[in-house]
Amino acid sequence: MSEPETSTVRVVGSLRELPQPAWDALANPDPAAFDPFLSHAFLSALEDSGAVGPEATGWLPRHLVLEDARGALLAAMPLYVKLHSQGEYVFDHSWADAFHRAGGRYYPKLQCAVPFTPVPGRRLLVGSATGRALREVQLLEGARRLAEAAGVSSLHITFLTEPEQRQAGKLGFLPRRGQQFHWSNRGYGSFDDFLATLASRKRKAIRKERIEALADGVRIAQLTGPDITEAHWDAFFAFYQDTGDRKWGRPYLNRAFFSALGERLGAHCLLVLATRAGRPIAGALNLIGGSCLYGRYWGAIEHRPFLHFEVCYYQAIEYAIRHGLARVEAGAQGEHKLARGYLPTETYSAHWIADEGLREAIARYLDGERRHVANEMAVLAEYAPYRKSEQERS
Repeated sequence: MSEPETSTVRVVGSLRELPQPAWDALANPDPAAFDPFLSHAFLSALEDSGAVGPEATGWLPRHLVLEDARGALLAAMPLYVKLHSQGEYVFDHSWADAFHRAGGRYYPKLQCAVPFTPVPGRRLLVGSATGRALREVQLLEGARRLAEAAGVSSLHITFLTEPEQRQAGKLGFLPRRGQQFHWSNRGYGSFDDFLATLASRKRKAIRKERIEALADGVRIAQLTGPDITEAHWDAFFAFYQDTGDRKWGRPYLNRAFFSALGERLGAHCLLVLATRAGRPIAGALNLIGGSCLYGRYWGAIEHRPFLHFEVCYYQAIEYAIRHGLARVEAGAQGEHKLARGYLPTETYSAHWIADEGLREAIARYLDGERRHVANEMAVLAEYAPYRKSEQERS
């Protein structure tokens, strides 16, 4: 489908080139469904802090925008040139290795995503429902043409919505599915109401974990907005660095990012802080959306039994219940979340591969992977901690 004469696709190298109100009107047209990760504030904090950009970690902003004849934004997608496959959480290392062994060059590639953030959401940002399908096609075709012109190996759109994945599939993108664990609020009035829906053994286990996590004088505070000080960010960054050093060798984000995040999106930040004898020992950073609490980063400098579960999962559930949020998304991976009430939920991505041979091989691989994901989700659902009557309700 070709573009109307009155619209133009353009690439911009930084969100600083785009007015915040215009971007946010596309990213979050409905305040009740606010997605903090798509906001100008979050994405520009990544750029301005140097967490992404030319001097940073191999994420080079190349945002795609669709403009009318007056230069007004009609649609956009957060887009990056990637020099590796780190910080994406939809893994394609094996694809890169196979292409390299065959004599191809997999990097650079194009990535439509929120950097370092495995949070599902819209990726084809169109503010108005009128003409949405056309604008989405224009973005997809524009991104594909950019990939072809740049001579990159591939274009990946990760953690997009299922309808967006279907739209991309019509244009030759390969569909991929994964899973995360999300907690759903079934109208609970309290944490005890939630516990009452669990099987007796699971309920007792969670109560025991919470008691042990808070032993030896551990205290928990939930901080938002101006209550989060620079001293709190200093403490949390030390936690974050510890986790990054242990998990992937080098933390993706820098200290400046967290200050920028607090300044620009402080009202949407929930910092759960654990202290002992007045000293911060662990913390989890969540972002608050319109109807969802997004668990993002965790770390600790003092490792205690079950403290991770308390700070990351149970405190998040308590906050969601108290504020009437519909769900908690606890991030990538982690089957241990299942026993804490977080159920498997499908995620989606779409992939355009330039080389025909590589594309056919990946298509075969994805066919098998989708079946595996579906089977795994079915098996995991059988181990949900809820009482049988509650599982039938869901």
